Amino acid sequence: MFLESIPERIDILDAHKRIEPYIHRTPLLHSLNLNEIFGTRLLFKCENFQKAGAFKSRGACNAVWSLDDEDLEYGVGTHSSGNHAQALARAAALRKSKAYVVMPRNAPSVKVAAVRSYGAEITFCEPMLSSREQTLHQVLDETGATEVHPYNNYTIIAGQATCAMEALQDSPGADIILAPVGGGGLLSGTALAAHYFSPTTKVIGCEPSGADDAYRSFREGKIQPSLTPKTIADGLLTSLGNRTFPIIREYVNDIVTVNEASIVKAMRLIWERMKLVVEPSAAVPLAAILEEKVNTKGKNVIIILSGGNIDLDKIPWIPKTT
Repeated sequence: MFLESIPERIDILDAHKRIEPYIHRTPLLHSLNLNEIFGTRLLFKCENFQKAGAFKSRGACNAVWSLDDEDLEYGVGTHSSGNHAQALARAAALRKSKAYVVMPRNAPSVKVAAVRSYGAEITFCEPMLSSREQTLHQVLDETGATEVHPYNNYTIIAGQATCAMEALQDSPGADIILAPVGGGGLLSGTALAAHYFSPTTKVIGCEPSGADDAYRSFREGKIQPSLTPKTIADGLLTSLGNRTFPIIREYVNDIVTVNEASIVKAMRLIWERMKLVVEPSAAVPLAAILEEKVNTKGKNVIIILSGGNIDLDKIPWIPKTT
């Protein structure tokens, strides 16, 4: 069954052991050129190499393998703009169970195709959190599937925490970890991993200014919903949850925002200088360094490249054809 309280150190270690057969231990890569540009030592945790193309496979696998056969009898269900949908569909298929996924109508076509390729049943909805949640409730009522929330689930958070845990094992004593933040599953997991395994490491969340609910929530001390988010980083459109926010508030050192032009510039730098295909959400932390929102000079910095699922027909620096 799912965890019912904030993951402890042992929960993260157990999650890592549980999911190890079904995920990649992704590498930490560096670029001498980018280090020279920014005057720091950057290490990129390459979750764009992860199964199903994003860190979400960690949480999804931990959730699905935490359920017994009875819990999986009628499948699992979720709402997601893409990466969690793919990860859950894959995990369910590996357990020979069914996945029901609610996706916004404007979800990237490459992510929709990937979800279908894993055998999930998709129900489309309007691109608003309220519509996603309402549609999912209808699907769960009709199917009897077990809900696996994309981020507001302690078992999911424990799975996502394994990403930073690995990075800190491979680079002990890092000064800072930068992670993108949408619903907060990755950031809250990253913060817990740093707290348990490297307490001197600062954790900073990075968010588009056009979807700045986490930034506002962090500063105002209560959840500020994401009502009309607008950003190229389609994986960061959701609001924080009542399970992710308390962890973030206690263990994250800061949250900063970046503009769209910086996200595109950072994404292009990663593609050009490191030859890595990353999606816009993954470039947000490097954008924070570009904008000097985080002081990284002379420090050892881990950046979590959250995923690489991008529609190659919509690369942002290529002019649109009419």
